[in-house]
Amino acid sequence: MVFFYNALLLILIPFWVPWMVYRALRRKDPVDWSERMGAYQVEMRKDATRLWIHAVSVGEVISATPMLRALRGLERDFDILLTTTTSSGHKAALGLPEGLVDHIAYFPIDVPRFVLRAMLTIKPHAVLVMETELWLNFLWTAKQFEVKTAVVNGRISDRAFPRMKSIRPYYQSLFRYLDRVWTQTERDRQRFAEFGARDVKAVGNCKFDQIQTENLPDGQTIRKELEIPAGAHVLVVGSTRGAEEESLVIEAVKLLRTKDVFVIHAPRHLETADDLAAKVKQEFGEVARRSKGQTGRYLILDTYGELASVYAAADVAVVGGAFEDLGGQNIIQPLALGKPVIHGPNIQNFRDVADLADRASAAIVCTNAQEVAYHLDELFGDENLRRTMGDAGADLVKKQQGVSEEYARLILELLEI
Repeated sequence: MVFFYNALLLILIPFWVPWMVYRALRRKDPVDWSERMGAYQVEMRKDATRLWIHAVSVGEVISATPMLRALRGLERDFDILLTTTTSSGHKAALGLPEGLVDHIAYFPIDVPRFVLRAMLTIKPHAVLVMETELWLNFLWTAKQFEVKTAVVNGRISDRAFPRMKSIRPYYQSLFRYLDRVWTQTERDRQRFAEFGARDVKAVGNCKFDQIQTENLPDGQTIRKELEIPAGAHVLVVGSTRGAEEESLVIEAVKLLRTKDVFVIHAPRHLETADDLAAKVKQEFGEVARRSKGQTGRYLILDTYGELASVYAAADVAVVGGAFEDLGGQNIIQPLALGKPVIHGPNIQNFRDVADLADRASAAIVCTNAQEVAYHLDELFGDENLRRTMGDAGADLVKKQQGVSEEYARLILELLEI
């Protein structure tokens, strides 16, 4: 399978190389192509346990953060490299608290020469892949160096599962190079096992640990910073993806009967902020940009790393990624902060979290702008309903926490096999 895979990569170079360059150029921040070709300027310590943790983008970096804290709490000297694929993930990694990781780099393109060069530089004792970012050459090379390999917080989405079954031999070959697979849910465990993965265990979702409940941001302070008047209603819209979602949210805001509403809207990809701002200005006559230090009734949050704390200022949160068929975005952050959540129906990538929130009556699913507007008016007009939903969400997150310590313990076990 490795030979066939590389032959196919070679044949398809005219297609995947331009596609990669195009995707990279669309990002706001440039990618380090030397690192993507495996040329790492990293010196790992020979006297430490060297871990290579891969988190493809922002979501996986966030997932890895509490696990990194748990690893640092162990009585073992780790030298940790964290790699990402996207520039937004790289920027999120650079913003991690000091001391959680020792080195940050871009993940090498899955070409044998690039992967081999990177592996020779790092010489890890273990490779830990967050969620689903698995590449055949990378894992095959790791096993040639007798590196321990594991998937952490693993998941196979409803959307990906049928596609994977259509090329089952590839995934069966890929999963042979994994020593351990630790999944978010029992359903994910069964899906990995169906493709022949060995030693698969359902552990839980460490994204619930990303909130440190004793250090929650103060919503009133954030409101003052953004010059939002006392008594105003605040809607925080997080992680919208695509023009249709943006238009749906703008239409819902136009339909609101509630007066004195301030909107803080954070697009998932910052490179779309200009187009979003143009739409908002066309519909409402004015728009503010956080990156320019502006404030206003409709503020575009076009900065890195602020959405998590800005949710604390919300009366209600609308989370994007699921109004179109895009798989959804993480709703844990606003739930943990005690905010009622509205999201779309296409939340396959976070289905288990969404199901828990639905059963706890902490979230509402809407399919169009009219439904979003209706439930926003309902929530803005009923403080008791907001409090009840918010308390249910915060309690749900608290009950699901503690998984990251288990992942850290399992990593220690992996290193001893």
